[in-house]
Amino acid sequence: MSAIAATFRKLKQRSEGGLIAYVMAGDPTPKHTLTIVDALIAGGADIVELGIPFSDPIADGPTLQRAAGRALGAGTTPRKVFDLARAITRAHEVPVLVMTYYNIMHQMGVEAFCGAAEQGGIDGIIAPDLPIEEASLYKDAAMRYGIDTIFLAAPSTSAARLENLMAASSGFVYLISANGITGARKILQHESIASIQRTASIIRGRVPLAVGFGISLPSHVRQVIDNGASAAIVGSRFAQIVEQNLDNGYTMLKELRECAQALKGGTSLS
Repeated sequence: MSAIAATFRKLKQRSEGGLIAYVMAGDPTPKHTLTIVDALIAGGADIVELGIPFSDPIADGPTLQRAAGRALGAGTTPRKVFDLARAITRAHEVPVLVMTYYNIMHQMGVEAFCGAAEQGGIDGIIAPDLPIEEASLYKDAAMRYGIDTIFLAAPSTSAARLENLMAASSGFVYLISANGITGARKILQHESIASIQRTASIIRGRVPLAVGFGISLPSHVRQVIDNGASAAIVGSRFAQIVEQNLDNGYTMLKELRECAQALKGGTSLS
């Protein structure tokens, strides 16, 4: 059983949903990433997702675009992200994922990327711009290295395609809560709730379902879990806290821990 699957099993036994914390690796510097992750795990994050910064992040909103720019400016590379992941897994017993655009994987070589990820202790990979029809080389390599492959579904994904996504995914299926790009939102739209309910009814618990994009408040997490998801993914809200406290590390870490704790509070199953 993979570390991700084991985590979801433990959460289910405790009648909890999961909190997946997305962190742009290297923002504002690689050294900051380790303390940021420490704070989020102390606040209750169950899984950590490290974003590999990229110059053209097509799925990311302005907050994460700026975070990627700061990380790239600090000299963050994919191999440095794998080093950070190794340090995190040595310090914490939580699964660590990476989110990467396929161009990065292609430039390194799929086999070399997956091998380096395995050496870094990575448990799963999310490649949002890689369709399942073109992912056989990547999926085969990831399986050889014991890494879960996590594919994305959207509100517009058909039931038939969702079945194919489930067959290709291990770890969990990542449902985008709304069409568009990432970014903290004040309200989880009715359309998003309907999409979660529909997707959960098709999946029927055969694989965990995690929901991201726009999740920023404990009430959002509560709605996501109550409507059938296994976990909520939060990223832009954490990146906002980092950006607002670039010159005050103490406040940054305190607010990150408190934010994660509040968000985690919305995951108990009712």
